Amino acid sequence: MEAPAAKAAQRALAIARRATCDPAAAGVRLAARVLRELPPPPAAIVAGFWPMAHEIDIRILLEALAARGQRLCLPETPRLGQPLLFRAWRPGDTLVPGRFGTMHPSGEIVRPDFLLVPLLAFDAAGNRLGYGGGYYDRSLAALPHAFRLGCAFSAQFFEHVPTEPTDLRLNAVATELSVTRF
Repeated sequence: MEAPAAKAAQRALAIARRATCDPAAAGVRLAARVLRELPPPPAAIVAGFWPMAHEIDIRILLEALAARGQRLCLPETPRLGQPLLFRAWRPGDTLVPGRFGTMHPSGEIVRPDFLLVPLLAFDAAGNRLGYGGGYYDRSLAALPHAFRLGCAFSAQFFEHVPTEPTDLRLNAVATELSVTRF
């Protein structure tokens, strides 16, 4: 099966797996693991994401990082074919609706050093499967020195994630059960 067809099939399966998970409860456990096992460097600007649908809820992690004085930002999804814009954000800031059901702040555009990356599937090599728009791959390519931490449910692990040359690997993945570095 070619990569686009294999990706489409895996996306459907990953969405079904994710639908059985509890985003808030798993997010609390993920936050504790990240803060204990792989906290961002204090000077890093951390890019989070506002969870959609049944994505793991990392808002408790973002609030804990803000309480530690970490600078934060959230992505804005621009038109197709462009990398994400990362806008400064603090808990309590107003969010505005964006493309594809996303939410983002209207703060200044910043360049993150540490990215919390949403995903549909991941494997033991650090490959990730996203929604198919290529936004994170273009953004990660534009930020080659930024640390890339995937945030997911453990149920989103697959033995193999189909990849193409434009797909960029993660440095680590955090779930409610573990933090795995690649």
